[in-house]
Amino acid sequence: MESRKSGESILKHIGNISQIASVGHYRFNDGPGMGMRAVEVKNGSGLSFTVLPDRGMDISLANYKGVNLAYMTPNSEIHPAFYEPDGAGWLRTFNGGLLTTCGLAHFGPPADDGGKFGLHGRYSTIPARQFRDNSRWDGDRYLVELLGIVEEARLFGNKLRLARKIICVAGDPAISIEDKVENFGAETSSFMILYHVNLGYPLLSEHAVLKTAAIGSEARDEEARKGFKDKFRFSPPRPGFKEQVFYHKIRPDRNGFAKAGLLNEKLGISFEVKFDVSSLPFMTQWKMMGCGEYVLGLEPCNAPCMERDELKRRKLLQYLEPGQSRTMRLELRARELPQISRPKK
Repeated sequence: MESRKSGESILKHIGNISQIASVGHYRFNDGPGMGMRAVEVKNGSGLSFTVLPDRGMDISLANYKGVNLAYMTPNSEIHPAFYEPDGAGWLRTFNGGLLTTCGLAHFGPPADDGGKFGLHGRYSTIPARQFRDNSRWDGDRYLVELLGIVEEARLFGNKLRLARKIICVAGDPAISIEDKVENFGAETSSFMILYHVNLGYPLLSEHAVLKTAAIGSEARDEEARKGFKDKFRFSPPRPGFKEQVFYHKIRPDRNGFAKAGLLNEKLGISFEVKFDVSSLPFMTQWKMMGCGEYVLGLEPCNAPCMERDELKRRKLLQYLEPGQSRTMRLELRARELPQISRPKK
């Protein structure tokens, strides 16, 4: 589809665009996800993924050319009605997936700060409204475009509105996400957002390595300091492994985007997270090599994933004034590695 002529040529060969790219809408009809909306996207590049409108338009399963990309928790896709807001109850409805968004007034450990905040906030358990599929031809390109609005609000509290746009171009193995967050209330609101990208087996394995241009890295605690030297390399699953968390600042390119990529030379593929550092200046790395809990989290964020009090002490907690907004942009991209980089069998 590099020219209008090639687009017209493709149309002569097909009876329906679903032969090239498809967007399937359905609902779960069994188990804890029963009744929840889902949208399965296949874009003709070998990339496929599932968007969950009832979970803030986050992304669950994803694969590239038959290779799974995402880690799924034992919870699987679960209806947001089961959400437990107190303490670490978020873990009971965390399905993992390619993307779980954390925020909007809070992410990180539970906190009591003018109101109770549970682990990683409420965003991923709020259904989108005005959700729509605007997939269409745009000149010689076929665009898969999904849009919706998610509001985190309460009486006598924070009032934040996120407008999300997900775009995927047929033939290009990438997902572009643009989020605009606005404070539609009359009072100043804390604003915290973290994009919890969860990569899993077989993309993640002892044959994978994390590549990124980190210009500053910090271990969260003593457990992370033990693994600091090997933070970008991965072992097979290990019984008793304790999670390790690292905070990174990454050098942006000339366009102001930073990136981190997980490369698996044995499989011949990589997966890259690219994000605009003007609104997402940090990346948290979550490394968990446990048995059945084997996951790498790459998490662009507007503040390090620390205790809320520590963010205040460091003056890193962000706020939005009434009527103020901020826009975040990121891209999730799968790649096939050049043949010459693959090890011989």
